[in-house]
Amino acid sequence: MIECKNVSFSYYFNREGGKGLQEDGTLKNVSCTIADGSFVLLCGASGCGKTTLTRLFNGLIPHYYEGELSGQILLDGKECKDLSLFDISGKVGSVFQNPRSQFFNVDTTSELAFGAENHGLPEQEIRDRVRRVAGQLNITGLLDRSLFSLSGGEKQKIACGSAAVMEPEIFVFDEPSSNLDVSATRELRELLKILKTQGKTVIIAEHRLYYLHDLADRVLYLKDGEIKGDYTGEEFTAIPEPVREQMGLRPLTLFSLKHIAHIKRAGGNPLWEMRGFHFAYPKSSRESLCVEKAVLAPGSVTAVIGHNGAGKTTFSRCLCGLEKRCRGSLYRDGEQYNRKQRMKLCYIVMQDVNHQLFTESVIEEVLISMSKDAMDLEGSSRVDAILEEMDLLDLKDCHPMGLSGGQKQRVAIASAIASERPVILFDEPTSGLDLFHMRQVADAMNRLAETGKTVVVVTHDPEFIVRCCNQVIHIENGCVIEDYSLESSADKEHLLRFFLDNNKEVQMQ
Repeated sequence: MIECKNVSFSYYFNREGGKGLQEDGTLKNVSCTIADGSFVLLCGASGCGKTTLTRLFNGLIPHYYEGELSGQILLDGKECKDLSLFDISGKVGSVFQNPRSQFFNVDTTSELAFGAENHGLPEQEIRDRVRRVAGQLNITGLLDRSLFSLSGGEKQKIACGSAAVMEPEIFVFDEPSSNLDVSATRELRELLKILKTQGKTVIIAEHRLYYLHDLADRVLYLKDGEIKGDYTGEEFTAIPEPVREQMGLRPLTLFSLKHIAHIKRAGGNPLWEMRGFHFAYPKSSRESLCVEKAVLAPGSVTAVIGHNGAGKTTFSRCLCGLEKRCRGSLYRDGEQYNRKQRMKLCYIVMQDVNHQLFTESVIEEVLISMSKDAMDLEGSSRVDAILEEMDLLDLKDCHPMGLSGGQKQRVAIASAIASERPVILFDEPTSGLDLFHMRQVADAMNRLAETGKTVVVVTHDPEFIVRCCNQVIHIENGCVIEDYSLESSADKEHLLRFFLDNNKEVQMQ
């Protein structure tokens, strides 16, 4: 179905005096054949070329992304460069890491129908496909909704559904689970199983492997733009865990997280106390957030967990003062902080970091977050130290929007560290990160806590939680239903049960 012959590609980036070639995300002399009906997993560290390879398969290279391309990419025997994107879209359905980048409508049902309408299918057939896919993906409850009202995970479900409605022969997924909770990931897995039984060709680039390893017929491991490993599913599963860790890959089972050592911290006083936080979106029939009381400790990292749409992101936005209609105040040592004061007190790294990348280079992005005093005292040496900590020093002169999703995430985190605000919030900070960089971010969170910062993390990543968090706030339907520490084995097992109970592929022993 797909064949690459000696393909090399490097992205262009703008620089003074003309265009330059970007080293990150390049491919070097890649050759592979993907058979009709196969299920192929692309894995490897961030920036290894996984996303670039998917863009070759769906025609975005060379039709959309500029760069130097050599070699041949054949789709069903025809060269991609000779086919239009419209022709390719009839054969290849794509789901991107950031679902917002592929939306064309403002409501969910129209978005699901858009591709089929674009190809001129009969109205009744389009309606039947939308209804069938909505049932398969368990997104019937998301029909006829505003896309702007959906959580990140719900948007990803709609993106998956939009591709499925097209019924293409090939499905290309780029980090489709990056913003999904465990239940939604299980539903995504069910969709992938359906596609596999239908004989579709499925190509998926992923860091989270636990929900895929027994689905993949073949695993391509990329490193530095080259295919360094080509395994059958059984051969890949048989690779010892320590070897996979050296390859920079996430675990194949969530059960292994049970053995990670606890994070113990003394915390700090006085505590931050949230009181009476209430918020409802316009035209909503119920409150999206109702938190009467929640306590956050300085020198700690608090994980905010819950299912997609539970109110986790709303919780973080209200805490840092971004939502004007939110009622409630933050208290510390008898002092009250209103919404405007909280905006100066807090720094938030958003789930979609594209909303907060503004400058022409990585180093400038970090510099604008630093206070004037910090600039005067430490200047660029402090920035270099932060970039080195986030493994970004070699990319400091690159344009942030030209980086991979995981690298953009680390740029935003580096900016948060440079801000030195007392309360720092992260919304899905490990989205799109491989094992090495996930642990790197966890270490950065630990260091922030050690300096007395109060760190709040909205996350669906259990491995990240057990590596750096010492408190958990569990939110459902906008309310705090649990608030507990992670200082004991029983507490950690309770956390893992939340993830494992929703993942029937893995059971607690």
